[in-house]
Amino acid sequence: MDDRKFLTAEEVSERYRGSISLGTFRNWRAARIGPAYVKLGKAVLYPIEELETWDQKNKVACRASKRFSIDGGA
Repeated sequence: MDDRKFLTAEEVSERYRGSISLGTFRNWRAARIGPAYVKLGKAVLYPIEELETWDQKNKVACRASKRFSIDGGA
C-alpha cells in the first residue's frame, strides 16, 4: 500500500492518464482553478485527499436507460 499523502504535478498527470498536461495544471494554478495544491518553496504538491474531493466534484452521474436493463429483462 502506498502511504504518500501528496503527488507532484507529474504524478497527478499520470493519475489522469496524461489527459491533463503539466501546462494545463500550471495554467490552472495561475487562474486559481482545478484541484487544490500546496506550494512549499518551488515545490508544488497536490494532496491526494484534495484530488479525490476534486474527482467527486467533477463526477458526472448518468441516468439509467429505459431501453436497456442490466438484469437482461427488456
